Amino acid sequence: MTDGVVKSLGVGRFLDWRTLEATGAAGGVLVCWDKRSLDLLEWEEGQFSVSCKFRTVENGTVWVFTGVYGPCNKKDRECLWEELGAVRGLWGDPWCVGGDFNVTLAQGERSRQGRVTSAMRRFAQVMDDLELIDLPLQGGSFTWSGGLYNQAWARLDRFLVAPRWLDQFSNVTQKRLSRPISDHFPITIEGGGKRRGPSPFRFENMWLRVEGFKDLLRSWWQGMVVSGRASYKLASKLKGMKEKLKVWNREVFGNLETNKMAALQQVDHWDQVESERRLTEEEFARKKEAKDDYAKWVKMDEIHWRQLSRELWLREGDKNTGYFHRMANAHRRRHTMERVKIRGVWLSEESTIRTGIVDAFHRLLTEDSEWKADIGGVNLNRISQQEADILELPFTEEEVHSALRGMNGDKAPGPDGFTGAFWQVCWEFVKEEVMEMFKEFHEHKTFLKSLNATFLVLIPKKGGAEELGDFRPISLVGGLYKLLAKVLANRIKNVIGGVVSVDQNAFVSGRQILEASLIANEVIDSWKREGKKGLICKLDIEKAYDSVNWHFLMRVMEKMGFGTKWREWIWSCISTAKFSVLVNGEPAGFFPSSKGLRQGDPLSPYLFIMGMEVLSALLRRAVEGGCITGCRMQRGRGQAVSISHLLFADDAIIFCEAKKEDMVFLSWTLCWFEAASGLRINLAKSEIFPVGEVDEILEMAVELGCKVGQLPSTYLGLPLGAPNKAGYVWDGWKKG
Repeated sequence: MTDGVVKSLGVGRFLDWRTLEATGAAGGVLVCWDKRSLDLLEWEEGQFSVSCKFRTVENGTVWVFTGVYGPCNKKDRECLWEELGAVRGLWGDPWCVGGDFNVTLAQGERSRQGRVTSAMRRFAQVMDDLELIDLPLQGGSFTWSGGLYNQAWARLDRFLVAPRWLDQFSNVTQKRLSRPISDHFPITIEGGGKRRGPSPFRFENMWLRVEGFKDLLRSWWQGMVVSGRASYKLASKLKGMKEKLKVWNREVFGNLETNKMAALQQVDHWDQVESERRLTEEEFARKKEAKDDYAKWVKMDEIHWRQLSRELWLREGDKNTGYFHRMANAHRRRHTMERVKIRGVWLSEESTIRTGIVDAFHRLLTEDSEWKADIGGVNLNRISQQEADILELPFTEEEVHSALRGMNGDKAPGPDGFTGAFWQVCWEFVKEEVMEMFKEFHEHKTFLKSLNATFLVLIPKKGGAEELGDFRPISLVGGLYKLLAKVLANRIKNVIGGVVSVDQNAFVSGRQILEASLIANEVIDSWKREGKKGLICKLDIEKAYDSVNWHFLMRVMEKMGFGTKWREWIWSCISTAKFSVLVNGEPAGFFPSSKGLRQGDPLSPYLFIMGMEVLSALLRRAVEGGCITGCRMQRGRGQAVSISHLLFADDAIIFCEAKKEDMVFLSWTLCWFEAASGLRINLAKSEIFPVGEVDEILEMAVELGCKVGQLPSTYLGLPLGAPNKAGYVWDGWKKG
C-alpha cells in the first residue's frame, strides 16, 4: 500500500494509517484516521486483521477498532477467531470490529436460504464469547453479490460492537451505501443521528422511591378543585399534576446522574478521611448516611433505565442497570428513522418524514367505502340474556381496583404520560374521582375524548427496516382509558368462549397456540397415511387490526347477543380515539380514525376474534354445503371429525382436497368476507402447500391468486409438515 494511494483518500497531511497487505487480489485491510480527531496509542497486526487502540482527542475516550478480512476456509477462519480473542484479551477497552468476514450469521443473510451451517453456528458462538453485538443494517439486507449473472446475494460485511463501545457512542446506526464498482457494497457505522426535540412528559417510576413523594402527590391532587363532569375533572387534574411534577423534578429532585455522583463523592470523602484517622461516632454516622444516599440514587438509576429499556421481565434489585441502559439505547436505535420509503418514494428530511408518516397512517385508518356486505344470513353463536345483562351491570370499586392491580406499572405510558404505577400507588386518594368516571361512562356511555388520545409507536418487524410497511404500529393509550378498557376486557373474557368456535385458539381461556400447530400436523399425517391428495392454504391478512370495519363489528356483536348498552360502550371506546405518531421520539400529527382496532388496547384482541368468527362460520357453512371438502380424520377411538380451518388471531390456515372447485369457492368466500369486514386477504403473501402428488397445482394457485409453497414450512412459528425426526427444520426457529 503506497503513500500516494492512501493520501488520495483525503484529509492530506492529517491522515495516518495502518495496513495488512493483500495477497494477490485477495485479503488486505486498510485502517486510516484523521490525526486531529484520534491519537493512536498501540496497534497489532494479525494474519487476517489489524487492530488499533485510539484515544479520542475531544474527550479522552480510549477505544479499539479492528479491521478484518475473513478467510474462506474453515481452518483459516479459526485463526481469525483466535486473533479476535487475543485482541479481546489484550485490551479491555470499548471495541468495534468491522470488515468482510466472508461468512454469514444466519439463514436469512443469503438469498438462497439453506440450512444453518456449522460456520454460521461457530460465528454466532464467537460473537457470544466475545460479547459482540450485531447492529441492524439499514439500506439493504445484503452486502455482496456474485455468481452466475449476479444471482447470489449475501451479507458478508458488517460492524460488530461491544456493549461498552455502545455506551460511549450513542445513537449509532449501521448503513449500506451505494455500490458503483465493487461486488461488495460499502457499509458505514455512524453516530449522532437526527436532532431530537423535547420528548413528551413521562412519569418516572423512580420518583415513587423518594421519601415523602406519595404524600406530596396526595396534597397536590386533593388541593386541586375542578368543576364539571367526572372525566373532565380527571383530565384537568392530570394536567395540573403534570405541571407540578415538571417543576418539582427540575427544582427539587434534580439531575439523577449529578445527584448520584455527588453522593459517591461524599462516600469517597469519608473513605479518605477514615484512611488517615479513626472516625468519630458522628462522622461514622455521616459516612453511613452518605453510603445509604448513594445506594438510593443507584436504585433510582436502575428503575429509570429499566422503565426506558422495556425489559420488564427482569426484576429490580438484581443490579441490572448496565443491561437496562444498553437495552434502552438499543430500543432508541431501533426506533430512530434516518429515512423512510413510503409508497415507493424515499423521504430523508425530518419534516417530510413526519408529514409522510402521518399522512400514510391517517389514510390507512380512514374508511374509504360506506357499503359493506350484510352478515344477516350468517349463523353465529350467542350469549344468553343473563350473560348480556351481567356485562352491563354497574362497575364496582373492587372490579376496577382488581383490573388496576393486574396492569403492568412499568409499561410505556400514552400521551398523558402517567404510568400504571402512578395509579396503583395513588389509588387510595384518586379512587373517588376514578369511580365517578366509571359511573359517568356507565350511565352516559361516553367520556372526555382527550382521555382517548393515542401515541402510535412504529416497531420494526426486522433489522434494518426502512420501508413503512416493515414497521408495526403499536398504540400507547392513556392510563385512564387503558384501565377502562381493561375492566371491559375482563368482563368479555367470561363470555368469549361461548361465541368463538373451537376453530379459533387465540385469547380464549383454556386454548393454546400449540393445539393449533398439533392439529395442523395431524391433518397432514392423516392425508399421508391414507394416500389422499390435499391442499393447505396459509392466508396472510393484510393490515389486520388496522382494517376492521366498525359497523361490521357492531353487527357481529348484535348477532352474538350483546346488548345495546354494551355495543354503545364499545363504539365509544373505538370511535373517539385520536392519534399522534411518535417519529424519532416526538409526536407528529393529531388525527381521528374511522376504522381499525388499536394493538395495545386491551379490548382489541377480543373484538378482533369476534370479527374473525364470521370467516369461521362462512367456512363451516361451505363445508356443510359440500363446497369445500376439508379433512375428515379419526382422532383416537372416537368419532371421525371434520377439520376445514384453524384460526389464531390473524393467522389462518385452511384445509381442502386438491380440487380446483374448492379453490374457486374459497376465493369467493374470502372476497365476500372482505366485503363484509374490511379484512383483506393478501393473496400475494399467501401460499398453498400440496400434500401428496397434486396435479394442476399451479392452475389452482392461479385460481386463488397466491403462491405455491413446499412442505416442511412453519405455522405459528412451529414446524409444519416435517418428518418427526427431521431436526434440520428447527434451524433458525428461535430467531423466527
